[in-house]
Amino acid sequence: MAAAAPVWSVDPRTGKQREQVAVEATADEVDAVVRAAHAARGALADRTVRAALLRRAAALLDEAGEAVIEAADAETALGPGRLTGELTRTTYQLRAFADIVDEGAFLDVLIDHADAGLTPPRPDLRRYKIPLGAVAVYSASNFPLAFSVPGGDTASALAAGCPVVVKAHPDHPATSELCTALLRRAAIEVGLPEGVVNLVHGFQAGIDLVRHPLITAAGFTGSVRGGRALYDAAAARPHPIPFHGELGSLNPVVITEDAADERAEQIGAGLAGAMTLGVGQFCVKPGLVLAPEGETGDRLLKSLTAAVSDTEAGVLLDHRMREAFLEGVRTRAELPDVEAPVTPGAGGAHTVSAGFLAVPAARLATEGPHDLLLEECFGPVTVVARYADEAEIGAVLARLPGNLSATLHLSDAESAGTDEAGRGARLLAEVTPLAGRVVVNGWPTGVAVAPAQHHGGPYPATTSTSTSVGGTAVERWLRPVAYQDTPPALLPPELREDNPLGLPRRVDGRAEGA
Repeated sequence: MAAAAPVWSVDPRTGKQREQVAVEATADEVDAVVRAAHAARGALADRTVRAALLRRAAALLDEAGEAVIEAADAETALGPGRLTGELTRTTYQLRAFADIVDEGAFLDVLIDHADAGLTPPRPDLRRYKIPLGAVAVYSASNFPLAFSVPGGDTASALAAGCPVVVKAHPDHPATSELCTALLRRAAIEVGLPEGVVNLVHGFQAGIDLVRHPLITAAGFTGSVRGGRALYDAAAARPHPIPFHGELGSLNPVVITEDAADERAEQIGAGLAGAMTLGVGQFCVKPGLVLAPEGETGDRLLKSLTAAVSDTEAGVLLDHRMREAFLEGVRTRAELPDVEAPVTPGAGGAHTVSAGFLAVPAARLATEGPHDLLLEECFGPVTVVARYADEAEIGAVLARLPGNLSATLHLSDAESAGTDEAGRGARLLAEVTPLAGRVVVNGWPTGVAVAPAQHHGGPYPATTSTSTSVGGTAVERWLRPVAYQDTPPALLPPELREDNPLGLPRRVDGRAEGA
């Protein structure tokens, strides 16, 4: 039998191995870990304990913050400033889900009393949501905390009552090990088995995980290629499972001529900041911008050129991504009629420089080699498609796949709905089918953790209609069950008539306890 492959922590600033932190999990080891998670389901049944776990995990992460940030920076080169904010976001998410667990509204309790006078007669029906069971979480490369071991997928799954098996991302294995240890310590301290949170490493382990018969759902953030392979594996099981995958997004931006006329310089500078933030490694980076031709468009591009030119070269998450970025911008720049006002490319032996490409929008309005410009290129680059009229905007938008976000920059009159053409409302209606979040006169980078947030979108942005950010993310790990004419003594406490748990619920169509 071949020895298990080592898992190394690598410094993206140099490309050199730092330390071996683990070995790739074998099929038997994946099986053992999944079974440990499956066995921990009953321990998570108590909502009070679940909330305590989430809060204790947040506290331990805060206490170990310096070590966590140091480990993450060494493996991602994202920098202490960015990672400090990400850790704050991560612990906020954990505490926010603890509050959701305490409140109990996520259980969606519905009670309809029997009514023989209806036609047809209605039996007594009581419905709520229960956890699916052990679930798999696949860490993201670009968020070693907020979308990794202690991130939103894990937090929402634990809130739902589902033990978690995390497949570590190879770009930050040491950070993953450290965070797993903290979450398992939190579990023990609140009286839970450490098997409520588990970690595996390795490509094959990720495949074995989604195929395991005791895994009931999966959450993924990554590439179209990798996510689609896992999605297909989840669907091909003898018992298919939900696969909540975030695969890729172009995040189009439409800038109207009137908006550019009012504030071209401001929009150009804002676009530069959004597309280069985090070295262009945000999943909601604006990758395609529809901007007007003519003098107003020229002003916008001049501002964008100046701001992007002032951006320092940066380190991508790993050298594989760097090579993919360099090849991606090279092949795009070689297409006919594509210009590079600021050439993106290699900024040094281990860095990349930001830039943007410009192309006539007409090139994107019909099928052809320029379709490559409608695919995400991960890194600090965007494509500015210059349109001649509103018809070209619509022609390009009609060809776009699903996205996490779509952004409109409108004039004051268009925003107020007082422009004679009614352009603001028309464009809003046009981009809404393309994305899960529509931003007006702002930028999509920065996804607020809030109850009303939606981080998802039509395929290939995501493979389901759910969100991975915000309180409703818990719904991914639950399924509804209804009890009909069930004797009161047999009902779960959540559905009993006297509501012993004090849960918000709807009884005969009316809200109680909200």
